[in-house]
Amino acid sequence: MTGHGHGHGHGIPDDYLSGYAHLLEAVATTGRRLTRDEIQDRRTLGEQAAEAGYGLRALVGAHLAAARAHWPGTDSADSVLAAMEQAVDAFAEGYERAQRLAVRQEAAARREFIDDLLYGRSDLGRLAERAERFGLRLAHTHAVAVAEGAAAYDEGDAVPRAVERALISRFGDRSILLTTKTGRLVCVVPGDQDDEVLGYFAKQAFAATDGGRVAIARPRPGVGGVVQSYEEALNVLDLAERLDLDDPVLRASDLLVYPVLTRDRQAMTELVLSALGPLEAARGGAQPLIDTLTTYFDAGCVAAEAARRLSLSVRALTYRLERIHRLTGADPADPVHRYTLQTAVIGARLLGWPATTF
Repeated sequence: MTGHGHGHGHGIPDDYLSGYAHLLEAVATTGRRLTRDEIQDRRTLGEQAAEAGYGLRALVGAHLAAARAHWPGTDSADSVLAAMEQAVDAFAEGYERAQRLAVRQEAAARREFIDDLLYGRSDLGRLAERAERFGLRLAHTHAVAVAEGAAAYDEGDAVPRAVERALISRFGDRSILLTTKTGRLVCVVPGDQDDEVLGYFAKQAFAATDGGRVAIARPRPGVGGVVQSYEEALNVLDLAERLDLDDPVLRASDLLVYPVLTRDRQAMTELVLSALGPLEAARGGAQPLIDTLTTYFDAGCVAAEAARRLSLSVRALTYRLERIHRLTGADPADPVHRYTLQTAVIGARLLGWPATTF
């Protein structure tokens, strides 16, 4: 039963049933069980059939059809059936082993591609070729969103799987890549779909991570665009942490002023020390007064609202603002002074001052 013909109407080449009829005949004659070598041969054929891409149901069907076609002329049906069971079980074991190996290899290739993609490693032309295998056309524009929760996530965890199911259910196969990196969820989509798909991803990720935070970067063109967009999303998450931003979904396009403010670190450092440095002379240090200014500015410079948020009386808040005025020479209620103080407060939070000394 060798050759390349297709056996018994199942579309399975006879190669994968090689020696099977002879095996049944030998067992029917002697009543013996399959030898270790015969079982290993079946396993090997199962591995080869899996690697060739044939389905297990069709392969088992071909074995049953071959057994019917070549049933030995014997009354010993029990022996033949036992041999069939042994042979098919060994064949399926080999098939499943090959499939597990293929899945591991595919997962390793995907992980390596994602690492290269998000870190900008590897030759860009080669990276673009590999990307098509995973549904991305890197010559086009792409946008990235990154979600983080209280826990760290791996690709196989329930949270990423739930988000991926929701995306596939809503959008089907739209060249969306969902993965994890350093415990966060990462979603890469074509730039012309970023608003719709990434907005939905943000909603699903927020729910699945039980109130996590999502950063949506701007679309960027070309092979290196994914890296730039990914890094921008990470910077937004870092910014949100430093500034204690409580919005669950943060768009880089809404926060462009902050990178501008910190681009010249030396100038920002000088502004912080010049405008806020005198607050270190206050009893309790500068931090409580910086927190007061932060809340005052976040409340739209409405004293009553700021006092409520700080659990202070309006009189106590007013006293703090007057103390800031005395120490710094800048009046938070004056529009010109206010801009300088507010910029310095943002700078202090971005630079981690006064906890970090310059």
